Amino acid sequence: MANLVTFDAFLRYARQQSSPQEHRAVRMWLEDPANTFLAQEWMNRYVQILEQEEGAPVEMPGFEAIQQELLAQLGLEEPVKIETKTRRIWWPQWAVAAVLLFGLLLGGAWFWQAKHFASPLPQTFAEVMTTYRQTRQVQLPDGSTVTLNANSTLRHAAVWNSNTPREVWLDGEAYFSVKHLPNHQRFRVHTSGNFNVEVLGTKFTVYRRHAQERVVLLSGKVRVDFHDHNRPDVILKPGELLQTADAHPKQVVHKAVKAPSYTAWTANKLVLDDTPISELATQLRDTYGLDVVVLDSALSKQTITGTVPVGDVDLLCQALHASFNIKVERQHQRILLSPL
Repeated sequence: MANLVTFDAFLRYARQQSSPQEHRAVRMWLEDPANTFLAQEWMNRYVQILEQEEGAPVEMPGFEAIQQELLAQLGLEEPVKIETKTRRIWWPQWAVAAVLLFGLLLGGAWFWQAKHFASPLPQTFAEVMTTYRQTRQVQLPDGSTVTLNANSTLRHAAVWNSNTPREVWLDGEAYFSVKHLPNHQRFRVHTSGNFNVEVLGTKFTVYRRHAQERVVLLSGKVRVDFHDHNRPDVILKPGELLQTADAHPKQVVHKAVKAPSYTAWTANKLVLDDTPISELATQLRDTYGLDVVVLDSALSKQTITGTVPVGDVDLLCQALHASFNIKVERQHQRILLSPL
């Protein structure tokens, strides 16, 4: 259900224009703490849309206003007046409820992170986010670089101390090129999954989506430190993959792979190597925010191999059709895959 939630669906939900089924789907998606930071990005985009439509800056109500409206909801029937720094906004009851829900989810996400991340976020941190169809290169305070894939978030301390390990927190997918420092300062990547990644100087990718997590090493050496301290650490060699899933945390996949295919997205390419159509559909959802539907169960199990561009959705659809002999039909934010 969560995979079917797109920004357009979120927008209809915010405007109270969604169908009952879509309303329930978006509400369930919002209630999942793993989606909170993407929801924050979508809320920011929604505010920008309101600014464009109404021609004046919009600020979301602050914490005190949210508290006030939470109490007011006990007997709320009329639109509510909220004072902001820029201007006065009249919010109908459903909008106040959406803001309250969002505020509660955002607060819940911090609790969720503190509980699930092996190392809590610093009090003062820098945050970089990407939206669908966007990649972004980030230079860290030590000179290391991170390329964020679409729909991802990276956080790190605003100021790094040379006497403590360098640490970042990732939600989504990223390619790391870590700079080796003279004092051999450690570099750690934290996720909400089953392990952390620790390196000295290397190139690797980390993926954390859909309750699954993996690390692929391109060069150098990384140590995978499991949250379950009863499990021994694993040292990866170049060209190796390690993968786990939240549903089966004790089942660890550790194998040799074609590592460059896992970083092809940094060059706006999608490399498929005996990739099931169902997995391709998931990648399209993650990268573009599209609602991808495979209309044939047998087709979803079919595997494909090849390279296609990922910069333009229409060009991607044409390439998939021409390269893999499947019917690709696009309906705005929805793509239908079926046998010819």
